[in-house]
Amino acid sequence: MSKRPIRCAVRALIVHEDRLLLVNAWKDARYDLMCAPGGGAEPGSSLPQNLAREVYEETGLRVRVGAPALVNEFHDPRSGYHQMEVFFHCTLMGSTKVPEGWVDPEDIVSRHHWVTQDELASVNHKPDSLGAVAFADHNTDPIITYDPLEAIVS
Repeated sequence: MSKRPIRCAVRALIVHEDRLLLVNAWKDARYDLMCAPGGGAEPGSSLPQNLAREVYEETGLRVRVGAPALVNEFHDPRSGYHQMEVFFHCTLMGSTKVPEGWVDPEDIVSRHHWVTQDELASVNHKPDSLGAVAFADHNTDPIITYDPLEAIVS
């Protein structure tokens, strides 16, 4: 097993009008897996600062980062890649529309979809607990969930 360090990432739970924002998780649509927008945390910035930056880079949208909602881990047993993600509830500051022609500077995110909780059930997504956490009433039930280590989808 690799001795690579665990990568820390942040992800945004953006629900607007009962729809959750998802982005493609793989470059060039290599797989149909969708996830919440976000990415790697850079040292020297807080997790919320990293998340606001990542959401803007991937979508052109501005968010206010709220409370943490989920800690998720996944790994690739073959390569030893291991990522720990912290998901935060976020509120949009402005438009819900990804600007026409928006390009992710890292050239990974190329698809953006707003899905209802029912639609999410038919979308290949990770983590498995995403829908339950995103669509929970976090104002009355502010619980942080832990989704245990799972193998990466490949």
